[in-house]
Amino acid sequence: MKFLPSSLPHYLAVIFSILFIVLGINPVFREVWVAEVVPVVFIFLFLVVTYSRFQFSNTAYILMFFWLIGHTVGAHYTFAHVPFDWFNNLLGTERNMFDRVAHFSVGFYAFPIAEWLVRRGECKPKLAAFFALFAIMAIAAGYEIIEWWYAIIAGGDAGIEFLGSQGDIWDAQKDMLADTLGAVFSLVLFFKLKPFSDPKVIR
Repeated sequence: MKFLPSSLPHYLAVIFSILFIVLGINPVFREVWVAEVVPVVFIFLFLVVTYSRFQFSNTAYILMFFWLIGHTVGAHYTFAHVPFDWFNNLLGTERNMFDRVAHFSVGFYAFPIAEWLVRRGECKPKLAAFFALFAIMAIAAGYEIIEWWYAIIAGGDAGIEFLGSQGDIWDAQKDMLADTLGAVFSLVLFFKLKPFSDPKVIR
């Protein structure tokens, strides 16, 4: 990742913007799409607005890009109906596992959280990693509560599709585990690449 261009975040932003517009056209459930893209739009705009004051490493932007794209795709189709048969067949399951992959990518945000804390001088890398891991776990739990609330308020097909449990009574717990494992994966990368060790290197 060391030699990726410094303009990479701009390219990723353009790709995401185009895909967001395309997938916003005629989604399967418009009300579900609106609910799903709210956090996507918030995160994207936050990164755009704060870019002039703080630039993450290229690795961090790539990791965040994965979730932005995955969640946007899931919002268009609803997570239970994303065309993902090749992966489901690979695992030998009839359940659509796209939502698990998307939750795994939520954990990728532990990398930029830890990077921000260390580069801002808030704490040392190990403490930053613990904070980032616990932050992702808290966000994961909070989002499952939001899904539950929305499912009750919206009701009907929209509520079911937003919840996306696909009949699994342990869906919320498995989603939170996927978030946590994604965070662990990204933090392994964090310590391997050390984006905080040399401010002149764009990792």
